[in-house]
Amino acid sequence: MPTALDLTFTCSAADVDQLPPSPAEVAVAGRSNVGKSTVVNALAGASKLARTSKTPGRTQLLNCFTTPSGATLVDLPGFGYAKVSATERAAWRRRTERYLVTREPLVCTLLLVDGEVGPTSLDREMLTWLRSHDLAFRVVATKHDKVRSSRRDRRRRELA
Repeated sequence: MPTALDLTFTCSAADVDQLPPSPAEVAVAGRSNVGKSTVVNALAGASKLARTSKTPGRTQLLNCFTTPSGATLVDLPGFGYAKVSATERAAWRRRTERYLVTREPLVCTLLLVDGEVGPTSLDREMLTWLRSHDLAFRVVATKHDKVRSSRRDRRRRELA
């Protein structure tokens, strides 16, 4: 079994300027309810480090987790559906975009895509946006265990 990252919750920031200094940082991005906080918990080998919910839009701030070396992992607000106003969703988008284009220690963004649903137009839009800003990223499929085995190969190709 892979070794878990030693992550500690550091802060929830409403703006990128409120994040602590970091020698290197990885961001976790994706649609609302794709499993961003669950991935943070899985990386840490913990079940309750990052708050998870079945309700889309629970992560609304930049949630920062720190390793003993000072490197950080940031769980970003989701994009897409959430039971909040369009104004609030727009504020999350601005917060996320400002973070992604101004955060100097950011070395990579993990773009999570729901493996059960497959890539959506919102996922493609985010991928295009990351590319247009020349940001390093990796696409990570979540919920692959929920895909029927007869559809897994096709889903992998769609995600690729």
